[in-house]
Amino acid sequence: MNILVIGANGQVGKQVIQQLKNTEHTSVALVRNEKQAFDLKDLGADKVVIGDLEGDISHAFSDVEVVIFTAGSGGKTGADKTILVDLWGSMKSVDIAEKSGIKHFIQVSATNSPDPDAEVKEFRPYAVAKHISDRYIRQSSLNYTIIQPGPLLNEEATGKIKVSLSLEEHPNNYQIPRNDVASVLIQAIDNEGLKNKSIFIKSGDTDIKEALKLN
Repeated sequence: MNILVIGANGQVGKQVIQQLKNTEHTSVALVRNEKQAFDLKDLGADKVVIGDLEGDISHAFSDVEVVIFTAGSGGKTGADKTILVDLWGSMKSVDIAEKSGIKHFIQVSATNSPDPDAEVKEFRPYAVAKHISDRYIRQSSLNYTIIQPGPLLNEEATGKIKVSLSLEEHPNNYQIPRNDVASVLIQAIDNEGLKNKSIFIKSGDTDIKEALKLN
């Protein structure tokens, strides 16, 4: 299948592109400029589409069957960019996906999205953005999977996770390497048991593919 990766130039997005080249799927990387396009091709992207998430990105959905939304405004931006990228960018992508007949919409969310009021002031705009965009996805007509990790680590992947359908611990306890998050996103593509579910993930003791068997 053709997989559109929104946020392909981000830390998780790059990992997704790299891992997709070892699957039977074809990756379509959405990036903002030509410089990023060259970098993503070097990482293994089968196709690169130029488009700014804050503008019109509808052309990126052509001949795509699955969308993986990994875009984020980043920790160094203000609440304005969080609204435009993490919230509006996601909602806009959902609308385009519905019109384009996308089979499956997979979003990276966060463990702090269920209760933004419990988050510290600094991260509350991000939690609110994810809370609203997650709800928007669930209310859409799309088959969806929402992946909710906690703090992301730059450590090497372990290939092992713990999965739950609800938040069982403090959100900050759900630490996990970015590479493992990317692996979960890719496993979600063909996993029928993950459709129309939100899952919380953290590093654990079970191989990723086995941990995601929720049927």
